[in-house]
Amino acid sequence: MTLQPPAWVADAVFYQIFPDRFAASERVVKPGSLEAWDSPPTVSGFKGGDLLGVVEHLDYLVELGVTAIYFNPVFQSASNHRYHTYDYLAVDPLLGGDAALRELIDTCHARGIRVVLDGVFNHASRGFWPFHHVMETGLASPYRDWFNLNVERLASGRPLQAYPDESTSSPLNLDLVPDWARFGRVSLERFGYEAWWDLPALPKLNTANPQVREYLFGVAEHWLRFGIDGWRLDVAEEIPEDFWREFRRRVKTVDPEAFIVAEIWQDRPSALEGDQYDALMNYPLAEAVLSFVGGSHLDPRIVGQHFELAANIRPEDGPTFARRMEHVMARYEPQVAAAQLNLLGSHDTPRAITVCGGDVASMRLATLVQMTVAGAPSIYYGDEIGMAGEHDPGCRGAFPWGRPDTWRHDLLAFTTGAIAFRRAHPVLRHGTFRIAAAERAAAAYVRAGRDSSEGAIVVAINAGEEQATLRLQLPELDGCRLTSRRWEGWPADPGAASGDAVTDGGVDVTIPPRDALVLEVASA
Repeated sequence: MTLQPPAWVADAVFYQIFPDRFAASERVVKPGSLEAWDSPPTVSGFKGGDLLGVVEHLDYLVELGVTAIYFNPVFQSASNHRYHTYDYLAVDPLLGGDAALRELIDTCHARGIRVVLDGVFNHASRGFWPFHHVMETGLASPYRDWFNLNVERLASGRPLQAYPDESTSSPLNLDLVPDWARFGRVSLERFGYEAWWDLPALPKLNTANPQVREYLFGVAEHWLRFGIDGWRLDVAEEIPEDFWREFRRRVKTVDPEAFIVAEIWQDRPSALEGDQYDALMNYPLAEAVLSFVGGSHLDPRIVGQHFELAANIRPEDGPTFARRMEHVMARYEPQVAAAQLNLLGSHDTPRAITVCGGDVASMRLATLVQMTVAGAPSIYYGDEIGMAGEHDPGCRGAFPWGRPDTWRHDLLAFTTGAIAFRRAHPVLRHGTFRIAAAERAAAAYVRAGRDSSEGAIVVAINAGEEQATLRLQLPELDGCRLTSRRWEGWPADPGAASGDAVTDGGVDVTIPPRDALVLEVASA
């Protein structure tokens, strides 16, 4: 089966919003006091961001060039991140309820912006009504098979211990690579039910149960009919593949153009063969890019805060970057690679600029790569203005609307220009990818059309601290002249290679330190 992701995705520019932290509207009345908007984020605190706040800041997103928004969970929950769902069929009233989502979708669609929601179908919360039913009635509950329970414990008269004290809790240690085989067994013994990563607040759903499946498929269908444009699937690999095959069939029946993107942190070609997902969150790309552009600026303490990043982000030179990029780009068929969700960071990682030691040049170079390779770029809210933050909760700070003096306006201008350049050149979204040079701390690649009429763009990056000279191998552009393109937010154009012609299949370019050249074919 050949996968054909929705055509609109390859041309999209995503913006990821953590709803409690992006923007708050006075139209959404809050029930009580909140954590101060500009104070450091905490694990449990609520800032009061809501969906109408997003509506009221759509002008900002449109000016940035955003054409799709991925929202972290919006359904009723007792956590600020809302991965603890207790009602999948109702938008949290703190976010404005269903009416706010209705206004958001309608306003976004009117402005050409798609809306993708986060689907958390592996686990729910202690407040999820079927789990509450089991808590109250034990083995007498008709919902007992909706979860993986310790039946012997319940039969002996010992109730579920959903709120354990310190002596029976099993705190999650994110500094260690998780033992996947162990997770779930500890909670089954200690709490009486299997919990995601043994966290008692997150009872795992029994997705092998036909009634549970039907309920979750119904949730997916309901919100598609409500008007959303797709689903991002949380911890997708922890649910059996046959669940996702039926999920895809049901979703595509409602909306064949709905986007299904899975949170899977590694390459997984077998998941993108046409029967499960349309795309994955492209963490391998982020890791390759940050390793190269961050280089000596990478902060090892920050990188080490997340087990996945610690294993895959390290200072690397141009040839290593070239090999990693060739691998990432060759893992999937072209139409699939064009739909990957190309992020630099997310709510699950330290902020990209913080990973790179606060270095703005690293962020600029990373954004340039993100906007000039195949796949749908995804900007984590605030990255475009240089928001910093360590691992959760630090990476989930409130957007500083009231403090524009803290913004990196040069980075915002650069990101806006890079998005506009991407949108103006179809070859960056649909063209081929080939490494043109790689030496020491520099590397270059060419994005070429399927034929000469589609043009070509060459990107040459120097991640080092000294000027670099590269001999670009461009036989397909022999005889063409290359013109350097820059946009606002970039240091002054060094003028290198502007107007230079490709002769004998190559051209020499000089790249300033911590900078890049974007070269466009001027004429044949």
